[in-house]
Amino acid sequence: MSIRNIPVILFGGHRVACGVILCLFALCIVYARTPQRKKTSRKPKQEDNRVYLIHADVLHYNQYKNPEAQILNGNVAFRHQGAELYCDSAYFFEASNSFEAFGNVKMYQGDTLSLFSDYAYYDGNEQMAMARYNVRLHHRKSVLYTDSLNFDRLYNTGYFFEGGKLVDKGNTLTSDWGEYNTETKTAVFNYDVKLRNEKMILTGDTLYYDTRSSLAHAVGPSNIIQGTSNIYTENGYYNTNLEQAELYDRSVMTDTGKEIVGDSVYYDGKAGTSEAFGNVVYTDKINKNMLIGDYCMYDDSTGYAMATKRAMAVDFSQHDSLYMHADTFKIFTFNINTDSVYRKIHAYNKVRAYRFDVQAVCDSLVYDSKDSCMTMYRDPIVWNNNQQLLGEIIKVYMKDSTINRAHVINQALSVEQMFDSIHFNQVSSREMFAFFDKGEIYESDANDNVLVIYHPIDDSDSTSTGLNYLETSQMKMYLENRKLKKIWTPKVEATMYPITQIPPDKRFLPSFAWFDYVRPVDKEDIFNWRGKKAGTELKEVKRREAPLQMLDKPGGKEENAEDKKEQDVTSPVEANEKNVDASGGK
Repeated sequence: MSIRNIPVILFGGHRVACGVILCLFALCIVYARTPQRKKTSRKPKQEDNRVYLIHADVLHYNQYKNPEAQILNGNVAFRHQGAELYCDSAYFFEASNSFEAFGNVKMYQGDTLSLFSDYAYYDGNEQMAMARYNVRLHHRKSVLYTDSLNFDRLYNTGYFFEGGKLVDKGNTLTSDWGEYNTETKTAVFNYDVKLRNEKMILTGDTLYYDTRSSLAHAVGPSNIIQGTSNIYTENGYYNTNLEQAELYDRSVMTDTGKEIVGDSVYYDGKAGTSEAFGNVVYTDKINKNMLIGDYCMYDDSTGYAMATKRAMAVDFSQHDSLYMHADTFKIFTFNINTDSVYRKIHAYNKVRAYRFDVQAVCDSLVYDSKDSCMTMYRDPIVWNNNQQLLGEIIKVYMKDSTINRAHVINQALSVEQMFDSIHFNQVSSREMFAFFDKGEIYESDANDNVLVIYHPIDDSDSTSTGLNYLETSQMKMYLENRKLKKIWTPKVEATMYPITQIPPDKRFLPSFAWFDYVRPVDKEDIFNWRGKKAGTELKEVKRREAPLQMLDKPGGKEENAEDKKEQDVTSPVEANEKNVDASGGK
């Protein structure tokens, strides 16, 4: 081939190349327009579970001492599934996907969780970090301190088993064993548990704690001490922020001699109020009384208390306890937190009381500790052995928890049943007084419209020898050992009837009534209300009301004659005040 033919050949080759290129281009267009076959199977992408070594100042091996480990020193850093781990030195076991970390061990997971310790072993397959010595787990504002902690990254739970302390919002929790879940933000503490803050201390066996709401749930025998109050519970919730407690399973609250027990108890420390439901027993060990009901509440700040739903008050200050039932009891405290404090107890409706030696019924009752007076309203009746006392209002005054005197106001009637159960000694008057010494009556006074039926007794056989009927304006009876010793009256009209010649209409006074069927027979009977039979209730007596004071009407000289007449009417009190003013106040 000559040199002259070379360009021809090259030119001809260029033609051939252009044709081939055009053919390939056409084929590419056809291939691009042809539908491709879909792949029938595809391997799933496997999650990368490897622990990565990010940095170490020095890396070396020691096939004699630890042939399976890479020995790392200086600013060691690992990364594993969103967590970063740092330490001073480490043994990296690449085959088992784990490492041991030494010195200033730190683990960071996101921006809310960090773990610090002196030593740690990390298993990448199990995602378990086992930290030891001076361990601190920080999660948001909560810090867990311990010497041994296993943190499970799969379940976001740290377990400690050689004693631990959790500090959260001013609360410090300690126990021998426990766990903390960073996802639910809840902790469980077991064995020798103690929760402490500035206002309270909780001790127990098992405690569940929610760091979001600062709510503690005590399980098993537990005590909560706050100031002078103590709460014992085996199933209770306590909110340390709100200072509120919900207690179940017959929990007990005590404070300076007072104790409240119930199926469920709710306590608000800030408001100072407590409510109890179901078989509630409120006991005042200082004053020796109890308040029982299916619902009770108490306010520490005001001293107000209430009990209802099968409510019962018990006074055990004496040898024999007094039991009293009413639909509702209310206690009001006056001058609280002072030396002059006193209380009023209101009981209503359908009040029934029982003690071995005295029983009573009425519609409502008020007890005032200021003068130790118990006032009974609306058809009150009091029984003492074989004696019955009734009236419109009965006031009973106590001294050293023992009856001192009694005052019966309006339609007063005293009835004593004789030993033969047929004859009755009776006294009726507008009002009566009875005076007691060591619980025994020694004097009885009757005033205004006094009517008396009295049966003398034959000392030989204790039978009635006749009937004495008396009418007088006032009478005093003196007794000794419950027997009549002397009677005093200013003026009396009396008639003596032999036992065989008593007129039928003289056997009973016009107001006589014997309500033995109403009387409580034991402490359980106080819950069984039995009212008086129809027609035996006390009659309503309308009494004169005090005259209303007439006020001067404005108008001066233009007042009419009727207004002038009303203006001239002056009460005795006003007249006395005018005389005092006219005399210069002397």
